[in-house]
Amino acid sequence: MNKRILVADDEPGIANPISYAFRKEGYEVETVFDGQAALDKALSFRPHVIVLDVMMPKLTGYEVCRSLVDRSDMGIILLTVKNDIVDKIVGLELGADDYMTKPFDLRELIARVKALLRRLEKKELEPDTLRVGRIAVHLKLRTVLADDEPIELTPKEFDLLALLLSHPDRVYTRDELLDAVWGLEYAAGTRTVDIHIQRLRKKLGDSGQRLLQTVFGVGYKASGSEA
Repeated sequence: MNKRILVADDEPGIANPISYAFRKEGYEVETVFDGQAALDKALSFRPHVIVLDVMMPKLTGYEVCRSLVDRSDMGIILLTVKNDIVDKIVGLELGADDYMTKPFDLRELIARVKALLRRLEKKELEPDTLRVGRIAVHLKLRTVLADDEPIELTPKEFDLLALLLSHPDRVYTRDELLDAVWGLEYAAGTRTVDIHIQRLRKKLGDSGQRLLQTVFGVGYKASGSEA
């Protein structure tokens, strides 16, 4: 089955060449030119990856990300003309998987989409639920329970917790976590990992304090023995 790509950009001079390039690669492609159309098409077309411009009429790319609640099988790459790291952090916190700053090389965009598709395919082979102690992470539903109570997490908090729980007792450096959860191009520094660990511990309560352990001088691990 051909993978489906949705290209959303309000500039036809950008959107159409991107769509043409992906069709040449053998993908099934739909193209839209505003944020509302992107949201509507995402819900009906169910693309495997959305190439999503941030600044669009009707809805911004950020608003589209926020509205796509059920997208466990859908990746998002943001396109932005802004070079402000805050804008990129906002997109990643809303659940985008990657970003590219205009202007960019089409070959790099295609390579990043292919890499994202490989990561999504790998996720499909993972178990549906991770359980450690009193913490349960439902991967496809993207929900977390602590002591059978639902816990609200941001997309990146969820991804970080799922990664740590998928390999209990493995010690990750901050750089490894940053690369795995935020991507190699993320430029905010490893401090963001510390902040997200702190937030997770607070949200998960006593279980989180025992589960997410600091390995001093190295990084973090999820304790496989008790949560």
